[in-house]
Amino acid sequence: MVSKDDIKKVLDKMILSASGWRGVFAADGAEESRTDKISEAHVTICGASALVFAEYLGSGGDMCKPVVLIGSDSRPTGKAIADIIIPVLITAGCEVRYAGVVSAPEIMAWARKVGTINSSAGFIYISASHNPIGHNGLKFGLIDGGVLAAEEIQTLIENLKTFLDSDVSVSVIKALVTAVNPQQIGKVTNNIQEYKSNAFKAYYDFCCEVVNDEQKDNASCIDDALKEGLAKKPIGIVCDFNGSARAVSIDKVYFSGHGINFQFINDVPGEIVHRIVPEGDALLPCAKLLEDAQKKDASFILGYVPDCDGDRGNIVIWNDTEKKAQTLDAQEVFALAVAAELSQLVYTGKLPSKAAIAINDPTSMRIDKIAQCFGIQVFRAEVGEANVVTLARNLRDEGYLVRIMGEGSAGGNITHPSAVRDPVNTVMAIAKMLSIRSSGDKECLFKIWCNYSGQSDKYREDFSLADIIASLPSFVTTSVYENEACLQVKSGDHGALKDKYHEVFLREWEKQKDELKTRFGIIRWEAIAYNGTEEKRGIERFGEAGRGGLKILFFNADGIEAAYIWMRGSATEPVFRIMADVQGTDKNAERFLLDWQRKMIMEADGK
Repeated sequence: MVSKDDIKKVLDKMILSASGWRGVFAADGAEESRTDKISEAHVTICGASALVFAEYLGSGGDMCKPVVLIGSDSRPTGKAIADIIIPVLITAGCEVRYAGVVSAPEIMAWARKVGTINSSAGFIYISASHNPIGHNGLKFGLIDGGVLAAEEIQTLIENLKTFLDSDVSVSVIKALVTAVNPQQIGKVTNNIQEYKSNAFKAYYDFCCEVVNDEQKDNASCIDDALKEGLAKKPIGIVCDFNGSARAVSIDKVYFSGHGINFQFINDVPGEIVHRIVPEGDALLPCAKLLEDAQKKDASFILGYVPDCDGDRGNIVIWNDTEKKAQTLDAQEVFALAVAAELSQLVYTGKLPSKAAIAINDPTSMRIDKIAQCFGIQVFRAEVGEANVVTLARNLRDEGYLVRIMGEGSAGGNITHPSAVRDPVNTVMAIAKMLSIRSSGDKECLFKIWCNYSGQSDKYREDFSLADIIASLPSFVTTSVYENEACLQVKSGDHGALKDKYHEVFLREWEKQKDELKTRFGIIRWEAIAYNGTEEKRGIERFGEAGRGGLKILFFNADGIEAAYIWMRGSATEPVFRIMADVQGTDKNAERFLLDWQRKMIMEADGK
């Protein structure tokens, strides 16, 4: 039998955060393993996780059982994890509904739907998002369709650790699993198709609501305008599903049903043919598919590749000038979506005087420039979808309209009332910007953007996607997934590391400030800490950032924010991330700042 010490060793290697509880679940311990078995230690950890979540929801009698929805991405170990958490939840007094393979936005839309009937519902999503195939994990959420906030997750983490520290944890989980009779399990597993169908329909309907910005008793004019635009100038979209959960989600039906030509490859869930992170070489099959489709039909101009749980999709576009497909940077994709959705607020007459965007701390300042054009405030939270979503909720409580939020550094957008990134919403934001044309007294989204951004001269009636991209604010930004942006640090105390970095930075600033002024116009700096939903500007000690994000913001002689360097240890991967963001088109400036940042951190880590 597995021991308490064995479990502790495995748990210590896992990353437990609001973004998910993740680790290498494959029984053979290999990151790229395709085994469908999990270790005995993970069996107990999964059972304990289900138990503490059931206790969090609060189990009662048959008349008030909490409903727990379960789904997984397409990793091979997903079913093994479900086979443990289902009986534990049943024994703990929950009603369980298991939909098999579903995308992350799908189970969250389903939770919103079920929540209209049962207010004590919640969900457990089995996924490790973009991590390698041998990894897996768990996400927990409630009926608002988002994951639990950081403080709520912390309570679960503490309860989990307390339970697993008990000498009887293994025997308790084993007893809970075996206490369920086969008929109870069969009631759940025999209805997978029904539950999947319910999740599918809830997600489809919800996507229509989100994309069209529909509200109760207030029909949107967007759907008709989009259909009219697509009828006049069709759009074709391609997708490389890469065996992800999106392969059996709504994409094929949604896009085709909205008059968009749709082609795809690798649509068998679980048959993951290349790296899960949709970055770099992982986008090449989609680019090839787009180029092949374009040769036969010029309407094909856009493609996307989702990660394993399907809550984000990075974009490939057709470059009409160079006659080939090209990938877009994640920050650029988010900027496109923001410009489109804010223009839509103007188009529908829903842009109030008090509006905001919620983003994470390493999102490019190009979003601030776009927001300024519409008179909208920007608020930042620490990295983590839960932090951004919670910040947006807090802003709404203060009377702000928050239509769009997201993590530009990670790709994809969260469009209200959704509480999760979704490639359908990303692709449709771009499609709306392209297809909705001026009609009567209504100007098209792109013309609205050009007018609001002071670029009326860039608008022409036969505009293309390239024209839209060229109109976005110019910034050079490090991709958080490139090799130069990922460090391995020895220090386990990131607050102490940042204090040491502070010493190095002050010395280096004195050495480099003349060159920074001459080459890049930078004359002063400000340190900012991000922890959860809190942004603390002008910190006097860099270590105040703790394990959160630390940004050094640079200003030019006009007092304008011109660049920044940033750092934070990942909460979902064993890496320390850095990046630089610079206004303009000078790639050398971004490389200079990034290299400078890396050298200072490595020196601090060696102290």
